Order: sequence, then C-alpha cells, then structure tokens
Amino acid sequence: MDFDAQSLARVQRFWGSPTIAPRPGLKAVEMFEAVREGRIKALWIMATNPAVSLPDAGRVREALAACPFVVVSDVMAETDTAAFANVKLPALAWGEKDGTVTNSERRISRQRAALPAPGEARADWRIVAGVAAAMGHDEAFAWTSPAQVFREWARLTAYENTGRLPEPRPPGRPDARGLRLP
Repeated sequence: MDFDAQSLARVQRFWGSPTIAPRPGLKAVEMFEAVREGRIKALWIMATNPAVSLPDAGRVREALAACPFVVVSDVMAETDTAAFANVKLPALAWGEKDGTVTNSERRISRQRAALPAPGEARADWRIVAGVAAAMGHDEAFAWTSPAQVFREWARLTAYENTGRLPEPRPPGRPDARGLRLP
C-alpha cells in the first residue's frame, strides 16, 4: 500500500479511523529542521541517537534544545539525545526483545529474547500501547503480546487484497531461477 487515495481509504476502513494522514511524514533531516523552526513542538525519539548520528548534528542539537517537549525511548539512559529529553522511557535492547524484527529490506524475522527484561524496561510496542492508553486510545492499541501486534499487521496486509496477489505457484513448476517446489 502507498499514499494513493485508494490505499488511504482502505487503511482508514481497516482501522475505523475518522481521519488518516494524507501523505508521508517528513524525513529525519527535514523533521529536525521543522523542529528547529518551531513547526514541530513535541518529538518522540525511539531507539536512535540523532544528536550524533544525523548529518549536521549541531543543527539537530539546536532543534532538540528548542523543542518544548522531547520524549526519548532508548536502552541507554544517558545519550547525547537523551540529554534533551523531558521524559525518558526505558526500552528493551535487541537481545531482550520477543516478537518480530523488520530489516531495511522490509523482511520480517522472528526474534526471541535471549535475556530477561531489566528493571522497568519495556518492549517498544508495550510503550506505545501504554502511551496510547494514557491518551484515551486504549481500545485501538489493546495488544497484550507481540503476537497480537504481528497479527494486526498481517490482517492489514491481507485486508481487501482479494484478487490483488499473484496466484501461488503449483508444486513442480519452476520459479524464475529454475527452482521447483516439492
């Protein structure tokens, strides 16, 4: 799905949302410029340290300093970005997470926790659900497990896709590389 009118309407129906963003949001560099200019007044930064990792980090730090409300969810309590946080939310590190991971190629893989969650650290999905509940949106984010988050994604992926997906390849028929299904 993309940001065309048909896709937007489909996602809006799926979630039963009265409104939906009509276009993609700003890219990271553009977003911090908007913060610096005062067009964005609240920022929630998850699992990244843009005060050192983005180009022109000095301007990013200026933006963070000027932002009236900054929330940082991270595994590290003290980072260059967390120094600007009004609120810090302790998140799980990679080896503490249970659920799925999406890589930069949009491939999803299963991940199981190798270590227990330390202290008050929580999974990203649980942090988002908790904030949503505090804002009165608990029904829309009522997940109780990473499996439920994944199932919602899977349902959205399949929603109204009848006839839009290619037919499965029958057993014995080779694919483009000449490989055959058993």
